[in-house]
Amino acid sequence: MTTTPNSPGPVIRLRAVTKTYRMGKDNIVQALRGADLDVHPGEFVALMGPSGSGKSTMMNVLGCLDVPDSGSYILAGQQVRQLNDDQLAAIRNKHIGFVFQTFNLLPRLNAIENVELPLVYGGGGNRADRAKRALAAVGLGERMHHKPNELSGGQQQRVAIARALLNDPSIILADEPTGNLDSRSSAEILAIFQRLNDEGKTVVMVTHEPDVAEHCKRIVRMRDGLVSGDELVPQPRRAEDELRKAGTAQSVDLHTGAVPHIPVAAR
Repeated sequence: MTTTPNSPGPVIRLRAVTKTYRMGKDNIVQALRGADLDVHPGEFVALMGPSGSGKSTMMNVLGCLDVPDSGSYILAGQQVRQLNDDQLAAIRNKHIGFVFQTFNLLPRLNAIENVELPLVYGGGGNRADRAKRALAAVGLGERMHHKPNELSGGQQQRVAIARALLNDPSIILADEPTGNLDSRSSAEILAIFQRLNDEGKTVVMVTHEPDVAEHCKRIVRMRDGLVSGDELVPQPRRAEDELRKAGTAQSVDLHTGAVPHIPVAAR
């Protein structure tokens, strides 16, 4: 991505990254085949591609859940391939918050207890107070004591976002965060991500939906384990505006027509 001389360097930099999996005895899958990617602080990037394109493996590598077979991945100035398991866990906890399509909430725990989990496993004081602040920040201040089965899908995803924010990560990795939601809940979740990005968080989001991607500032496309396209979205759609236009209606129109894209190489 083109930068100005005074702009900060990338917080994420991949160069010629490969990742191969063995599926069964004889089937070898080349999930990443030499992928390059830069993500700078404060970007909001949509990662798109068909099934089998490598985007899920890319997210696992970005999140330090998997390590490249070859190539270079530098996260916040550290070469990830040189880190052991404990160091990978430490860099994840410090820099990255994860949000998944399926929420991954424990059904017997209420919202506060679910949000507290990273501190239970990773240590840290004032767990309940921090969890309450995180839930309030995503608009769930009045439903903190509800269990997942007492919350809507959109509210469960807000709990998951609050959990991702608990350690104040600089990077949010979101894997299809609107995939299980209706249009209004999707717009509400996108509005939260846009607000977090406005506040300085770097967001990388996998999505299959072009209309969701157009709420991001940049769209990176993958195919056959490589980055095949990279476009800026000069005027991303604002989810808060779409919610305001919809008023109290249960559905929100996320199909209002394409917004222009600019290939990054053409900047």
